[in-house]
Amino acid sequence: MVIRLTAIMFVPPGRRPTSAMAWLLLIFFLPVPGVLFFLLIGNPRLPKKRREVQAEVNEFLRDANEHLELGTLLPNPPAWFEPIVRMNRELGALPLSGDNGARLISGYQDSIDAMTAEIRQAKRYVHVEFYILKSDAATDDFFRALEEAIERGVAVRVLMDHWANLSKPLHRQTKERLTQMGADWRFLLPLQPLSRKFQRPDLRNHRKLVVIDGEVAFIGSQNLTDPSYNVPKNIRRGLQWVDLMVRLDGPVVRSIDAVFLTDYYSETGEIPDGIDLSEEIPGSDDFDCQVVPSGPGFENENNLQLFLSLLYAAHDQAIMVSPYFVPDEALLRAVAAACSRGVRVDLFVSETSDQALVYHAQRSYYEDLLRMGVRIWMYEEPYILHTKSLTIDDETAVIGSSNMDMRSFGLNFEVSLLVRGAEFVEQVRAVEDDYRSRSRELTLEEWRRQPLRSRALDNLARLTSALQ
Repeated sequence: MVIRLTAIMFVPPGRRPTSAMAWLLLIFFLPVPGVLFFLLIGNPRLPKKRREVQAEVNEFLRDANEHLELGTLLPNPPAWFEPIVRMNRELGALPLSGDNGARLISGYQDSIDAMTAEIRQAKRYVHVEFYILKSDAATDDFFRALEEAIERGVAVRVLMDHWANLSKPLHRQTKERLTQMGADWRFLLPLQPLSRKFQRPDLRNHRKLVVIDGEVAFIGSQNLTDPSYNVPKNIRRGLQWVDLMVRLDGPVVRSIDAVFLTDYYSETGEIPDGIDLSEEIPGSDDFDCQVVPSGPGFENENNLQLFLSLLYAAHDQAIMVSPYFVPDEALLRAVAAACSRGVRVDLFVSETSDQALVYHAQRSYYEDLLRMGVRIWMYEEPYILHTKSLTIDDETAVIGSSNMDMRSFGLNFEVSLLVRGAEFVEQVRAVEDDYRSRSRELTLEEWRRQPLRSRALDNLARLTSALQ
């Protein structure tokens, strides 16, 4: 009873009502295991020392804003566009820049090959940051390009999430190869208690990006590893990941580099010499781009605020692609409002999944979404549709690392790219059309035939998803 009464005092403050209720239910039904679990993962904040570093990082981003308003912006933006850009900046994003080139790469190996080719042209430095990074058959040439770059005197800096890589095959081989080539590599959010590096274990850096000489960058959803992730159970099931990356050139590359530098500073306390973010590099096209970092180091859920604003701004259509779609109340209301306004809303998800709990939590929303009028497209097995994107109307898109789930909104460090440009949205639409051709549409009639035991499991998973 003491545990239950104490939980009422300490659990709800600073937490979403649904999250607070889920924690309280767990603690009320299982007081001792519940409170131990809460002490382990119940605090979504970074440790005090890490928060102090993050405050310095945020100040660095604010200072960088003064030097990154580069390029000429497209004329005649929609009335709602500039307020969203301004909101992003207030939340901690970088400025909107113009005159950028942006090209989608939807082939999994194609994107690795494109990054490899650019690294072979590097003259000064290469910055690599991935949630999962492995030296395997699919990435061997990428690693050889890094080795060749170092031999030419190019500085190679590599960041990768600690826990995500520790739990996947080829971890030791990857570390050894990076060390042997002479790369400056670091773990992101390391769990090393003996070195006094520890935080909530499931806080993760989920970003995926590459920057070459401050002139070319890649950003998107794809990890740097084999499309099966080399996991035996994935190989047995024949699972293959499907992703989307963007190759960028022009002023926006400086903003992506700024995100890398802040993560590098968070782990090292240093900013590398010889990098001038104010140097303007011309782009190959005229797209307007804004980089939006998000994560537990920011006071607001920057990525969620961006998604909400765009859904409320949509006039004709909104197409969402997310492998893990577990919305909070605000996102669900935004989707419902769009449908009520007559906006066509499509959601692409996978027919199967590699994460059972998230998969069932996601399924628990299907009936609500179908009743709203959302068209749900289920990408064919055995592929995992891992792309994360949102397009609205004809000239605005978001591509990045962020899922539309509560974990990506509150617990993961993510990075999203907002792009304005009709030609770019046409590229995304072509990819969406390809996804649609490989998917089947889920209907409300089909969903109503789900067995009771399946619905019960989905609803239980939905409750656990709120334990943030």
